[in-house]
Amino acid sequence: MEATRLVVLRHGETAWNALQRIQGHTDEPLNERGRRQALQLAQALTGENLTHVYTSDLSRARATAEAVARACGLAGVTAEPGLRERAFGSFEGLTYAELEARWPEDLRRWRSREPGFAPGGGESPEAFFARCVPCAAAIAERHRGESVALVAHGGVLDCLYRAATGVPLQAPRTWQLGNASINRLLWNGEGFVLVGWNDDAHLLQP
Repeated sequence: MEATRLVVLRHGETAWNALQRIQGHTDEPLNERGRRQALQLAQALTGENLTHVYTSDLSRARATAEAVARACGLAGVTAEPGLRERAFGSFEGLTYAELEARWPEDLRRWRSREPGFAPGGGESPEAFFARCVPCAAAIAERHRGESVALVAHGGVLDCLYRAATGVPLQAPRTWQLGNASINRLLWNGEGFVLVGWNDDAHLLQP
């Protein structure tokens, strides 16, 4: 059977992105720059022949996805809660400096990517990976031979990169996860294959 071509997109910028506040499940909207990025991203994808746009149900991803769908002539988007960002529980809304002041040991464990560690009320990397990667695989399998966009979050993109390359959860991240970046994967029925990553040339256009 034919492979599914996945165009995996991170949402545009939010105010909390700019302030480096941890968002997780907190439903922060796009800021002015993020709305502009969504339009630039959408314009860059008009020639992709997308058949479907799936999105996290959080508003920052959904607004980005809706811009893409409009530009590509699609009737709408499909919200998929499995594509939500990782839940960071008690960490949400805080900066790294604030976490260092309140919970230095928890921050150390989080930064060390301890696979089973979860902030209070949040998800561990293991639980998050087990949620979002099978969700993306199920979507890809449903649309074999098509080109499908997934609009999600930095954490989801990180998990998909690791799934495609075999980089373990606890390994440090050495790749970028830019807002409104274009990332490309193939689904061959058995797993993900990395094609291209963190393309942001469209954001450099005047």
